[in-house]
Amino acid sequence: MSASAVHSLWTTAATAADPISKIDTPKIEYGQLSPTLIVVGAAIAGVLVEAFVPRKYRYYAQLILSAVALIVAFVAVVLLATHGYGTTKARIAAMGAIAVDGPALFLQGTILLAALVGLFTFAERRLDPEAHGARVDSFAAQAASVPGSESEQAAVKAGFTTTEVFPLLLFAVAGMLVFPSANDLLTLFIALEVFSLPLYLLCALARRKRLMSQEAAVKYFLLGAFASAFTLFGIALLYGYAGSVSYGTIAQVVDGTLQNVNPALADTMGNDALLLVGAAMIVMGLLFKVGAVPFHMWTPDVYQGAPTPVTGFMAAATKVAAFGALLRLLYVVLPGLRWDWRPVMWGVAIITMLGGAIVAITQTDIKRLLAYSSIAHAGFILAGVIATTPDGVSSVLFYLAAYSFVTIGAFAVVTLVRDAGGEATHLSKWAGLGRRSPLVAAVFAVFLLAFAGIPLTSGFAGKFAVFKAAAEGGAAPLVVVGVISSAIAAFFYIRVIVLMFFSEPRPDGPTVAVPSMLTVTAIAVGVAVTLVLGVAPQYFLDLANQAGVFVR
Repeated sequence: MSASAVHSLWTTAATAADPISKIDTPKIEYGQLSPTLIVVGAAIAGVLVEAFVPRKYRYYAQLILSAVALIVAFVAVVLLATHGYGTTKARIAAMGAIAVDGPALFLQGTILLAALVGLFTFAERRLDPEAHGARVDSFAAQAASVPGSESEQAAVKAGFTTTEVFPLLLFAVAGMLVFPSANDLLTLFIALEVFSLPLYLLCALARRKRLMSQEAAVKYFLLGAFASAFTLFGIALLYGYAGSVSYGTIAQVVDGTLQNVNPALADTMGNDALLLVGAAMIVMGLLFKVGAVPFHMWTPDVYQGAPTPVTGFMAAATKVAAFGALLRLLYVVLPGLRWDWRPVMWGVAIITMLGGAIVAITQTDIKRLLAYSSIAHAGFILAGVIATTPDGVSSVLFYLAAYSFVTIGAFAVVTLVRDAGGEATHLSKWAGLGRRSPLVAAVFAVFLLAFAGIPLTSGFAGKFAVFKAAAEGGAAPLVVVGVISSAIAAFFYIRVIVLMFFSEPRPDGPTVAVPSMLTVTAIAVGVAVTLVLGVAPQYFLDLANQAGVFVR
């Protein structure tokens, strides 16, 4: 039989039995996805800038492009919110892949503002002394060269800078914008990879302490790959359980309300073992991203080794995105499993709060101390997640917004305290800083008091909101543990303040570098948000309340 005859037989048989006459064109709501699309477009433009713009103009081109993109994307989020997409017009867009609702828009706005403030710290070029007549930033002269090699020395001498950090930042932000708004498991996984891979790269790019920076990146990459694998395996199991990766369909199968079951899937659907193991694996991947105990092992090493501007951005924005995704998963997909996941989350929250606070006491490096502090804060935020009430959602949204600006501000201050080897992060070097540079020490003290949750700071308003929601949601014992953890944490924050203001400055102590307006702006925004959300939080609590309803 000839090949053409076989082909005609095959096409005839296919036409006779083919129920799929055509594939529908996907319907994409570009306006509702505009914040993400703007950032992705700018990131791609940033790659083209690296390819075509002469080296001496790249820094300014990238900085202006990134700042404009983040501002325009934030304006797009505000316009969507004012047109009712956070409340009455909340919907599922992009053929079921993306949710446009209150929590998504609130978290996207927070991520974009945090990224803009973080961008200013990335662009800072006044802190290090000039190298061979060229101003330098926190990033390696040439990322591809081996630390200490001749090619690296030649790159430093030529005044090279790694301006690729700006498009990498934008790609990470694009992934973070999709992550909390993903409405199916595959979109969730793709967003996870899109924001994780640029962060792995950014962690390896420190100008000083290159080997430590690369070690941090390798640890983050290997542990992140494990977490991604768990997430992907969990997605496969949930697909086996529900026959769909869509959040809405999985939730209906869990509740037993799904109509029109496909007979081919009816035999395997509803297997509780697949549901429990799959859900546990996905939650595990998300807890890794928020840095909850026992999935926190990467946090101190990565925070310490990464360039400090990257640490600040990552500590703030990753938490916002990951908690947003965790909230949507637990509140939209698995509310029918509440009795199964709440006890586990209780345990995770308790060991995270206590573990982060207790281990932080033993730290001698300021960046590691802030890393364990961020682990304790993940525990406090989990208390709001466990509340499983609308107040729980809004309190978590408020806490994330407050926490992100304090974090970026605190790490921006860390970049200012320097000695001959770069940043002086050992706590002993900070002794007497309040006498040497009262303003810098006072600003850092404000951030530490906010972390400790002292009244009239945003930290107090945030903690009060999540603890109140947890208590009203039936988790009062958790609040008791949270208050005890806060008291333990307050000890090491106040210890640093005492060290700065009541110790004698060392004669060989570090100097405080005079930054440009970029870092000054980042720190000023952090202080302003900390004080405004502490003194008058009601408007922002109301905003979070309005934004606290998920679209299903």
